[in-house]
Amino acid sequence: MQASEHSNDDFLFIDDSEDDQIVDETSGETWKVLIVDDDPEIHSVTQLALSDLTVLGRRLEYLHAYSGEEAIAIIEQDQDIVLVLLDVVMESDDAGLQVVKHIREQLNREDIRIVLRTGQPGYAPEESVIKDYDINDYKTKTELTRRKLVTTVYAAIRSYQQITTVSQGRAGLEKIINSASNLLELHSIQEFGSGVLTQLKTLLNGYVRGAFCARGHGIIDGADDLGLYALAQDGWQANAINEKVEQIGCVQLTEAVNACFQHKEHLCTSDHIAFYLVRSAYRAVIYIELEKPITNLEMQLAEVFLSNVSIGYENVHLFQKLRNAAYKDWLTELPNRLQFLKTLDQFSAEQADNTVAALVDINHFSDINDGLGQDVGNQLLRAVALRLLSIDKSLSVARVGADVFGIVGDEEMLSPDILSEVFSQPFDAGEQTLPVNVCIGICRKRDAGQGGVKVLNQINIALNLAKKNRDKNIQYYKQEMEDQTLWRLGMIRQLRTDFAENRLALWYQPQLDLETGKVIGAEALLRWRTSDGNFISPAVFIPLAEYSGLILDIGDWVVHQACQHIKAVEAHGFNDVGISINVSIPQFRQDDFVSKVIAATRSHDIEAAKLELEITENILMDDPQLIIDALQKLKAEGISIALDDFGTGYSSLSYLQKLPIDRLKVDRSFINDVTEDGNSLLADTIINLGKQLDLKVIAEGIENLEQEAHLVAQGCDEVQGFYYAKPMPADDFLAFLKERS
Repeated sequence: MQASEHSNDDFLFIDDSEDDQIVDETSGETWKVLIVDDDPEIHSVTQLALSDLTVLGRRLEYLHAYSGEEAIAIIEQDQDIVLVLLDVVMESDDAGLQVVKHIREQLNREDIRIVLRTGQPGYAPEESVIKDYDINDYKTKTELTRRKLVTTVYAAIRSYQQITTVSQGRAGLEKIINSASNLLELHSIQEFGSGVLTQLKTLLNGYVRGAFCARGHGIIDGADDLGLYALAQDGWQANAINEKVEQIGCVQLTEAVNACFQHKEHLCTSDHIAFYLVRSAYRAVIYIELEKPITNLEMQLAEVFLSNVSIGYENVHLFQKLRNAAYKDWLTELPNRLQFLKTLDQFSAEQADNTVAALVDINHFSDINDGLGQDVGNQLLRAVALRLLSIDKSLSVARVGADVFGIVGDEEMLSPDILSEVFSQPFDAGEQTLPVNVCIGICRKRDAGQGGVKVLNQINIALNLAKKNRDKNIQYYKQEMEDQTLWRLGMIRQLRTDFAENRLALWYQPQLDLETGKVIGAEALLRWRTSDGNFISPAVFIPLAEYSGLILDIGDWVVHQACQHIKAVEAHGFNDVGISINVSIPQFRQDDFVSKVIAATRSHDIEAAKLELEITENILMDDPQLIIDALQKLKAEGISIALDDFGTGYSSLSYLQKLPIDRLKVDRSFINDVTEDGNSLLADTIINLGKQLDLKVIAEGIENLEQEAHLVAQGCDEVQGFYYAKPMPADDFLAFLKERS
């Protein structure tokens, strides 16, 4: 290790000892301190920093080791070593920890005090190592100012002296060691305080009752003053926890705690004692009411115990900060998603049947962030959080996503009416007053699954349905919702697999010229035959393909399959037969959709006019200008365009004039009853409109001769339907063409 690495090890040069530095009268005896570090400069700096230190009437005597192996040899030879200042990283990354292990396990020396130091924070020992091997302290060299080093050494030697001088109280010491280990496992300040009181009860024979007190700010929610609070108590009323000490109702406790905190020292009388606890910036007072004065031995045991407690008190504050970082939302100060999952765990396991869990999703929140700025968005989120909290103090409210809040509480308090009322008035966000619309998913306890993750998934299912339902923004979870979701996911998974394994196919329904009866083309219809031989209806799997995005890959495949079939039909001498395919709005939204269709016709070397794209009114109305622009480019290439299902949607006739279409398809719903009196008006009107616009008109769904006759009379151009032929595989369609030729 090079000296330059310690250029920031400033504990030699910074004298921050102030006026309360340790000064004792000196005797001839010494405390033996072993300095273990592979850097000679550290030895010199440490010895110089401690050169004038006197602890409990003795000066320090220094021994030096420059490796872990050398340290072990010295400790084995010298039984009077009381303190080891030990580097963690020397000849190996864990050389220092190996020395600790040897002292505790091989030599069974529990009295030697150990302070770990390192210049490499990344090599910090695990919490379990510090606990298992009774390590007094752990510091990085850069944070050890002279004052901190002196304080650490003094505390360690004093701990050693107390341990050795109360050997007759071995049972008490075992309690201290065990209790310190137990306290290290408590990660909340309230649990830690209760644990300290429990251990003191076993150490002090005159113990009656006690309280662990500290400032509440930063510990107790809502405590924004500098008042002293009872963080834990034993023997007082149960509701005294997290209350100000004055509210406990004991004048003696209040006066003793305040005096101890103010004077920064233990205060002891015959009937009570107030222990002053301090570690770094963290202070506390432990008040114990006594039925008899404590003995000198009990005081010694208590002070040894409290020297460990002070370290644990600092650690538990750090754990509290880590917990807040892990389980608290920084913006709203509400519990976050992780904590909400814990709340849902409890909800699913313990809550009564009249409770519900809900998710509230703010609609179009991103528009607020984008339009008004993130600061306004943040203020809105805080305002929403406050209003949700105001419903009832018994509710558990959390922020589980960017604009999603979770709530658990009584069903009466979280009814649709109350939740709707919460968002009925606008919210103040800085200078803005913003109305807010939300979607809400709710799961009742009786419908909830086991575990928080399961419940959260169930509420999400209800929330997603609420988002899709334009008429009702609040949905309650029901089991069939989840069943439907699982079915949909399973079908999508199977569709992806079967598409990859070529189990999808195009079948062709012939289209005929109504006047000549000649086959002029066919509509390509997608068919899905699963591995077990069953067919899945297009009405089922086409929406699933669109939902999953698979429709884009399937659509590209359909274009190429249709082009290949046109080429195959030409190869058999049928040069006047075209193929029409259906396209969806997701395909049109692709930037390269038009170019891919054109490229397909060219790569398969077919006449572009033989490929016809069918669009529906619904596609047209989704984004009219987008569709019109795309169709014009396709039409310019010679590709045919047909408008399907005309008259079933809400398209404007003005759009019909703008569309570069070649054929108008009369939907089967208008053909079904065309032979009945008074039921042919719409079909007849569409046929006549097509003629006026100089478009070919094709009627679909023809099932009998009477329908055909009516269409002939109206001058319809083309037809398709079961009366002529059902959809058939490609080979069968070729055979059909040969039969009709």
